[in-house]
Amino acid sequence: MKVDLTGRVALVTGAARGIGRAIAELLAENAATVIATDRDPDGAMPRLDVTDQAAIDATLAQILARHGRLDILVNNAGIGTGPADRLDIAAATDAHWHRVLDVDLTGVFRMSRAAAAPMMAAKSGRIVNIASVVGLVPLRLQSAYVAAKAGVVNLTRSMALELGPHGILVNAVAPGATATDTWRDWIDDAANDQQALRGRLLSHIPLGRAAEPREIAQAVLFLAAPASSYVTGHILTVDGGWTAGYARDF
Repeated sequence: MKVDLTGRVALVTGAARGIGRAIAELLAENAATVIATDRDPDGAMPRLDVTDQAAIDATLAQILARHGRLDILVNNAGIGTGPADRLDIAAATDAHWHRVLDVDLTGVFRMSRAAAAPMMAAKSGRIVNIASVVGLVPLRLQSAYVAAKAGVVNLTRSMALELGPHGILVNAVAPGATATDTWRDWIDDAANDQQALRGRLLSHIPLGRAAEPREIAQAVLFLAAPASSYVTGHILTVDGGWTAGYARDF
């Protein structure tokens, strides 16, 4: 998919790797000026921790001072649930709960609040939040992540209602299983006895495979494109059909 984003300024959080990196690269390929940030940058991009409001405000101020505008915000920064934190609700810890909610949900709120003011002044803008299929169909043993992504889904809709009259479109992409490096390391980790997990997981996906990060980025590009000018409050699920229903033979 090719679109013309010439003159558009885009900020992508959590862009050092995986889906965020694919999004930043694809927006740049389509002529956007991209500011790619991450909490743990590789040295070539600005550092931005979405739990730090002062850092958020400083980053927005720098973008506006240099470029005079912000057209696209992609709230991709997030943390998932690692093997050590895959616990049922009776064993889940406050520390993990607060950490995940602070990054995955409150971080989206903070970034969007900061971006809304210049977008409202310009009477235009796009905010694309990266949610997850687990925000639509909960999975076990990751209550904090499920709650955070469900919050992102309805925060997206709420912001669409509030910001639509100002010419700002707010949507979300809800990825399913995506073959990032982190995902591959997790699912192929023989030491954690995860080999059987691949077959079980993929058996529930009608397309029979995980998405590539660039396939998720293509959905973001669509929502950022000038042609999607009447789409707001939408949750675009990109999951190979996983949420369509049980992919079983009975």
